Amino acid sequence: MSDRAFRNPFPDYDGESVLTEEGKLPESFLKQVRGKIDELLSRVEAAGPEEEDSVYVGGAGRAALYLHLHTTVGDGKGEEYLQKALANLQRPLSSLKGRKLSFLCGDAGPLALGAITYSKLGQAKKSQECLERLEFLHSKVLNDASMPDEMLFGRTGYLYALLLIRRELGPDFVNSEIISKVVQAVLDSGQRMSKEQDWSHPLMYAWHDKHYLGSAHGLAGIFYMLMQVKDASMSSALTTLVKPSIEYMLTLRFPSGNCPSSIGSSSGDKLVHWCHGAPGWIHMFLLAYKTFGDERYLAAAQDCADVIWKRGLLKKGYGICHGAAGNAYSFLAMFKLTKDQKYLYWACKFADWCCDYGTHGCGTPDRPYSLFEGMSGTIYFLSDLQDPISARFPAFEL
Repeated sequence: MSDRAFRNPFPDYDGESVLTEEGKLPESFLKQVRGKIDELLSRVEAAGPEEEDSVYVGGAGRAALYLHLHTTVGDGKGEEYLQKALANLQRPLSSLKGRKLSFLCGDAGPLALGAITYSKLGQAKKSQECLERLEFLHSKVLNDASMPDEMLFGRTGYLYALLLIRRELGPDFVNSEIISKVVQAVLDSGQRMSKEQDWSHPLMYAWHDKHYLGSAHGLAGIFYMLMQVKDASMSSALTTLVKPSIEYMLTLRFPSGNCPSSIGSSSGDKLVHWCHGAPGWIHMFLLAYKTFGDERYLAAAQDCADVIWKRGLLKKGYGICHGAAGNAYSFLAMFKLTKDQKYLYWACKFADWCCDYGTHGCGTPDRPYSLFEGMSGTIYFLSDLQDPISARFPAFEL
């Protein structure tokens, strides 16, 4: 195989039903998954608190995991998981710096999670305080000319925080005008760069002067987030700005079905990560298919899924951003849309791989217990797999 991925050792799907007659995954498989969740969670907790504060690799990410477990696992520990989420948010909420404003790597993450957690605990006043602080950030998001538009550090990362509040607490909890202004700022920025640099498609973005294409820093993540804004006012922009730009991205794919990390990248057809490559693009293509009804987008997503099945067991590890768990969300997204059990089978096989955590000789992430690089992300995926139709890629899929 490549120097970045292990050879996939699993037999391909043979057409047998993955689900029981009741439409559930087999209890023997779920028992294995639940056992691994408990084991890995014990290891995460034994490691102590994260040294950083962000959702991406810090304490707020640990809080996001507990909030997720409250919903997906429960097992009589719902209140306990909420209290653990709150405990992991205390330092991030008291250490907001106002320099980074996105959900994954900035202040918006702890504030949005704080608003949701306090609300679920019945502490409405503290929830409202977090929400007000989150909305207060929008002025800087709109007016800071140096702020990028990408997911990890930029405007669409802040936009996700607002949309998450809307999903979890209801539309009345977020000022819709703020959402509209942030969306317009992202659209204006993309049109401005496209015009200034004379691109053929209407929206172009850059991060650190490089035109990234993936979900973390690039176009796939930006377009995916814009398509998740369901406001009627978005209809025209989706048709005239986002769709033609996704059309351009169709032309950039490798013959393998994989997708480049950036325009002019020298790395070639190597990266199969959520942050760079097919595992990030597939979400954009699937939502484009649902939004515009063009079968070419579904075909592109299927090509992405094929290459992830072949090359998605990464030597980097089992995490969300660049690991087997994050790549498996591609299959869950395909299954949710198509109901083709082949993709659920693929997701389950990647889960089998994750259940053998640490036995394959993978590299150790810099933050080995964190949500996006490490073990917490694997737990998040395994807990989602118990109800595949409800699964959502964390901090990305609404």
